[in-house]
Amino acid sequence: MTHNISNDLKQVLVETGLTIIKEGLTIGTYGNFSIRDPETGLIYITPSAMNYHEIVYQDIVVLDADLNLVEGTRVPSVEKGMHVAVYNTREDVNAVIHTHPTYSSVLGVNGMELPGISEDFVQIVGAKMICSEYALPGSPELAVNAVKGLGERNGVLLPNHGTLVVGPDMPMALTICRVVEKTAQIYIMAKNIGTPNLISMEDIIAMQEYVKTKYGK
Repeated sequence: MTHNISNDLKQVLVETGLTIIKEGLTIGTYGNFSIRDPETGLIYITPSAMNYHEIVYQDIVVLDADLNLVEGTRVPSVEKGMHVAVYNTREDVNAVIHTHPTYSSVLGVNGMELPGISEDFVQIVGAKMICSEYALPGSPELAVNAVKGLGERNGVLLPNHGTLVVGPDMPMALTICRVVEKTAQIYIMAKNIGTPNLISMEDIIAMQEYVKTKYGK
């Protein structure tokens, strides 16, 4: 069977890894990223345990929606099940980023939620990010728990592990990743000096509707 493989999408993942490392959103070989091609349904994912400075587009692994290998010589990320589970649940998602960032991981370690305290966060992530139930890395249970914790939002905290964010494409997923970590830092700092003010659900809905229908249109 012939598949229409995109080297351009592979290169996007290579560049995403370099960006994530440069911006300090993960360290070492930790974290994993993927893209679903909306035209073919194929899923492009980073290889397991490879340094992001060494990955080239030929190292990217291509899977189908049933986790079957379509192309690639590397071992796909141990979290491939979590990525594919997200795609199989959310038709609106075509990019997934899993990182091990500092501030949002602090909230996950404490089993805390990240509430809607900033306008950019509620506009593109949701009214809040909850903390999913714990499961071992790479396990089927982690995939189930992550999808459940994600719901219809664009991010979920993985307790004692890291953060998972999703988007319609990789540029937006990267933006969400940055906004989540910034908001987590602000929330932790705000709690240290007082009680953070939350944005009302009425205003959250109004801002989300504005972004969907008017912002940048």
